[in-house]
Amino acid sequence: MTEVVIVEAVRSPVGKRNGGLSTFHSTELLGAVQRELIDRSGIEPSEVGQVVGGCVGQVGMQTMNVARNSWLAAGLPLEVAATTVDAQCGSSQQATNLASALVGSGVVDVAVACGVENMSKVPMGSSIPKDRFVGKAVNRSYWEHYELTSQFEGAERIADEWGITRADADGFGKLSQDRAATAWAEDRFGTQIVGLDAPVEDEDGTRTGETVRITRDEGLRETTLDGLAQLQPVAREDGVHTAGSASQISDGAGAVLMTTRERADQLGLRPIARIVDTCLVGSDPVLMLTGPITATRRLLERNGMTMADIDLVEINEAFASVVLAWERELAPDMDTVNPNGGAIALGHPLGATGAVLLTKAVHELHRSDTQTALVTMCCGGGLGTGTLVERI
Repeated sequence: MTEVVIVEAVRSPVGKRNGGLSTFHSTELLGAVQRELIDRSGIEPSEVGQVVGGCVGQVGMQTMNVARNSWLAAGLPLEVAATTVDAQCGSSQQATNLASALVGSGVVDVAVACGVENMSKVPMGSSIPKDRFVGKAVNRSYWEHYELTSQFEGAERIADEWGITRADADGFGKLSQDRAATAWAEDRFGTQIVGLDAPVEDEDGTRTGETVRITRDEGLRETTLDGLAQLQPVAREDGVHTAGSASQISDGAGAVLMTTRERADQLGLRPIARIVDTCLVGSDPVLMLTGPITATRRLLERNGMTMADIDLVEINEAFASVVLAWERELAPDMDTVNPNGGAIALGHPLGATGAVLLTKAVHELHRSDTQTALVTMCCGGGLGTGTLVERI
């Protein structure tokens, strides 16, 4: 069986809405991260067989195959092909899984997996057309089988079903912020961050020619339980989730370089992790966000493992109830789950988050001298992504 290894993994800082990264064109943002990935690894970019990228808001600056346009905008070889995929929030994790499959099957020797989202410039819902003649994403045929809910409503129904309270959600939100603050205070992200020179814009959105250096995640904020208790629910009047216990609207990009162990040796590259297994599973599209439960079980069963065999988990904190329901079903050691904070504190740049989580996981395995990590995400429409990696 071909062993697929990760040679390098990098990410941008995660910018807050209308923050430091918001002035980037998406192709500039992802292109800078792609270029840094190549430069840090030391590989000749022409060795890359394919680029697979993830993006959710594929409209405007993120349409026309943003993974390919970013590669070209970075001045990287035109002969290298690229594809942009949409698995909703799990888009770039599915991109990493597809890139791994391309390498593992021998279609290519080397692949780049990546993702980007500039939610400041391309807000959620931008891809839903205003022209009624284009058609809606779903119609009566879908409604005959499933109720169409939002992710906000799905998160609240998960809270109902698993008995998750407002206090539970607030407590988890504070934990995410506390852990992220500790991670930055201890420079735990230093090996993975790509510092970026963001263009400065005037009040009209015109670039001034100046830049500002962005090196830190921007979503961290002073958080207390008393402060969280004052926030209004974001989905229902009596809902458990607030802005303090849900993921932040963000901008960012991430990228991962994969090859075979044999090709890495031939090219003089040093692998840092190996891909053990991947999956994409379907889950209830009404609850919508329970996919990580199914994905985790799939990977554990297929590999003869239990949660006790997992040293580190990066699960996307789309909403507190997603992680807390997953916890109640899988009973992990929560000290190993998102130890450096998650999307509640750091942000969730939709199509970039999967690559960002995998990057965080690989670097944290080395920092903490641990062995096995699970990365999993919930996705709009009822999907769950999963990737198992081992440190080398």
